[in-house]
Amino acid sequence: MRRQTEHGAPHPDLLALAVQLRRLNGEVNRLVHGFAADQGLHPTDVQALSAILDSTVPLTPGLLRQRLGLTSGAVTACVDRLERAGHITRVRESSDRRVVHLRYVPGAQARARFHFKPLAEATERVRRGFSESELAVVLRFLGDLNEELAGPGHPQA
Repeated sequence: MRRQTEHGAPHPDLLALAVQLRRLNGEVNRLVHGFAADQGLHPTDVQALSAILDSTVPLTPGLLRQRLGLTSGAVTACVDRLERAGHITRVRESSDRRVVHLRYVPGAQARARFHFKPLAEATERVRRGFSESELAVVLRFLGDLNEELAGPGHPQA
């Protein structure tokens, strides 16, 4: 598939994909902002919660800073807000007591699940219309796109 037209413009399929990705981003952002407002948080705090929840390795404030592209001070303020709101806890669980891991408080996940339930239900309704092989392609595309956007120096654990 060609990525550009003969005039150098982006291929129409690429433009249509960009429009759909922007629409999806807008809808997810709307839900994120609503959750943040309901919880007395900043939308960046919700991004931090997602990073903590989705991480395959224990996150430290330093790793969270890298993932979100924030300053150390901004991450500290974010972690403080999330801890005060009862969403996360700081845990010293390694032999090096200076190392702090950020853990999502299990009970706090219920608040997020309740707020994002319409997204989960919509996703399930749409998912049912796709075969397993189609879903595998969608997941591969989204995974590859996320890896490409993260680029070097942005660990995605």
